[in-house]
Amino acid sequence: MTDAGDATAPRGRGGRTARRATRASQGTVNQLAWRIPVNPDRPTEPVSREGVEMIHDSAMRVLEEIGIDFLHEEARKILKDAGCEVDGVRVRMGRKFVMEQVKKAPPQFTITPRNPEREVTIGSNHMVFVNVSSPPNSSNLERGRRIGTRSDYQDLIKLTQYFNCIHLAGGYPVEPVDVHASIRHLDCLYDKLTLTDKVCHAYSLGVERVEDVMEMVRIAGGLTHDEFAAKPRMYTNINSSSPLKHDWPMLDGAMRLARRGQPTIVTPFTLSGAMAPVTLAGAIVQQTAEALCCIALLQLIRPGLPVVYGSFTSNVDMKSGAPAFGTPEYMRATQMSGQMARYYNLPLRASNACAANAPDAQASWESIFSLWACTSARANVVYHAAGWLEGGLCASYEKFVMDCETLQQVMHYMEPIPMSEDDLAVEAIREVGSSGHFFGAAHTQSRYTTAFYVPFISDWRNFKAWEEAGAEQTPQRAMKIWKQILAEFEPPPMDAAIKEELAAFVEKRKREGGAPTDF
Repeated sequence: MTDAGDATAPRGRGGRTARRATRASQGTVNQLAWRIPVNPDRPTEPVSREGVEMIHDSAMRVLEEIGIDFLHEEARKILKDAGCEVDGVRVRMGRKFVMEQVKKAPPQFTITPRNPEREVTIGSNHMVFVNVSSPPNSSNLERGRRIGTRSDYQDLIKLTQYFNCIHLAGGYPVEPVDVHASIRHLDCLYDKLTLTDKVCHAYSLGVERVEDVMEMVRIAGGLTHDEFAAKPRMYTNINSSSPLKHDWPMLDGAMRLARRGQPTIVTPFTLSGAMAPVTLAGAIVQQTAEALCCIALLQLIRPGLPVVYGSFTSNVDMKSGAPAFGTPEYMRATQMSGQMARYYNLPLRASNACAANAPDAQASWESIFSLWACTSARANVVYHAAGWLEGGLCASYEKFVMDCETLQQVMHYMEPIPMSEDDLAVEAIREVGSSGHFFGAAHTQSRYTTAFYVPFISDWRNFKAWEEAGAEQTPQRAMKIWKQILAEFEPPPMDAAIKEELAAFVEKRKREGGAPTDF
């Protein structure tokens, strides 16, 4: 099998050549070639321009009148020195100051991993997809549901590398609980940097973890310290502890990356009715205030630092308190978040999330609605794009494959519509006339193999043929696909000397004890 990481098909923009170029080399999956999709459609904007101004004004009132808790002494000092009002851990900041800082952030930027051909563009109408990140459990039809292990982690990293529609190797696709927390980040990043050549993420969970990951990414890229800091090579995502609080580990990690020019996605965790107001407008007000205050801090540390406005506003089940995703409220909140990100001229992060407990019909419709929310909001970074179940508590192998099918279809949907004379097909219509059909027309015969998207997991046979073949449903077909991918997987190339240096760094840090833990 040809490694899907080696996307040899050329890029194209229209006509038959472009359609043919969208397919990568044949392997287990007839997948699309590696590329960063561009969303050509106008975004959906459920709130009027006046409504956007009202949300902005309300968010500024929260920052000016109520304030945000910054549980980091150095962060508070930086903000105080810049003229913000600091009262204990509570920080209040004026709207003029906030807007001056936010305007320093670029509307678009690139991140270059160890393989420059995997560089991604964040912002404008570009759209990148990230693997499922951070569940404590994994599941598949063969082994059932279980606490995450390093073996599961490696499997899901391999799927992340294999599928060209996954552009960033985000947080751990499952927590390998069988690896001690003090050294987990070392083993995980070693696996990630050797089994993938895509952009990597660092968790902001303490000084040692952040510093170790930056050093490992630098080593893997064969970079000097100056080369690493000269442009984005990796990123972190931080969450506020909603309501109205940024905690020490997240702030510290983002600040450390900022000093070395590495981007941060700032994503408030604002579930409407629980950690944010029950109204969508109020939840977006709080989300905006929590995001912008941290972005302002990071711009003070490194003016012009690439940052992303993150959205994770959805609703909860008011009977149980459980989070819900793929709901009408989630869709509208994501679209409103897109409006706010564009108002501040910042890239947008959203998520392909669901609350289903199995890769079933509920998982499909909730994820499709979530993904359409991201698409119609013109999200630039889509987290948890493949593999998410149980509101983030489980990473599913089958769901990973099923989601990649959906992502490919969204990417194909966003391709430009060719409009050449041949595409308009007047001569083909003349040839067929009113009494023929287009199956045998020369126009069809020259195009039929590349005219339409062909799914890799759908079964289009009639019922009788499907039944005689075993009546397999989608999760069973997905299981066969991931098993074959893993059986045939080949890691992307890495220079032997670099790999040896990376392994030596890991062993050195393990001998030193890794990162401190609470147990």
